[in-house]
Amino acid sequence: MLLQHNKKQTTGMNITALVLLYLATIVVSVLTIVTVNLYAKLKKSKQIQQEAELKFNVLEEKINGLQLQTLESRLNPHLFKNILNSIQSHAYQTYYALDKLANVLDYILYESRNKLVSPKEEIEFALDLIEINKIKISPLFELNVKTKIDDSDPLYNQQILAPLISIDLIENAFKHADLQSAESFISIVFEFKNSSLYLTVSNKTSGKAAMQKDRSGIGSETFEQRLKILYNGNYTLDRFIEDDIYTTHLKINLLEYKTKVHTA
Repeated sequence: MLLQHNKKQTTGMNITALVLLYLATIVVSVLTIVTVNLYAKLKKSKQIQQEAELKFNVLEEKINGLQLQTLESRLNPHLFKNILNSIQSHAYQTYYALDKLANVLDYILYESRNKLVSPKEEIEFALDLIEINKIKISPLFELNVKTKIDDSDPLYNQQILAPLISIDLIENAFKHADLQSAESFISIVFEFKNSSLYLTVSNKTSGKAAMQKDRSGIGSETFEQRLKILYNGNYTLDRFIEDDIYTTHLKINLLEYKTKVHTA
């Protein structure tokens, strides 16, 4: 059993290593595009420009650090690419987005290197990620985000949850919804109760075909493999479509997981 588990873990690490190498090839080119666009848009306001430049210098240092750590980090490259593309295409909101991006990068560069984080840390990271994605949506688009947290639960602050476990469901919702339509919507609900993490993401699917890209689907495959390797028998993942509304529901029973780990 131990040998089989190690093989699964090795497979997951190999897949992650491949996608991280892909990240290293795109970061430099994306950063160049972002820098040029940011400077052109922000130069109209000298004060905002100076503040943004300071934040961007910090961001650039973190990106350089990220490049040096890609082989050992567990970062999903599609997440980082999507964030930078969003900021580049909506430069007028860049100052606010950079502030949130700084928090996201701190989590990616430092917390995600840990084997486990607390549910509190993961949820706060996910909320910052949602704030960054907001710059892509129309003012009439309906985005509902709710949290139902029992912060008295002792597991809420314990290092027991795999980092970046929430990003795939959130990123897919923003990818497949029509963000410029007033008739579309995204609903994201985080719950933590009875020592279990619940994440429910719903979105009205877009009539426009999603753009096919090289390596598409890697994020979802890696996500499901991580769940099976880490929480096999202690999670449920349900996906279904009803009336053009795509819903994904994830539940991770962290108490059962903790008990199993301690027993092992």
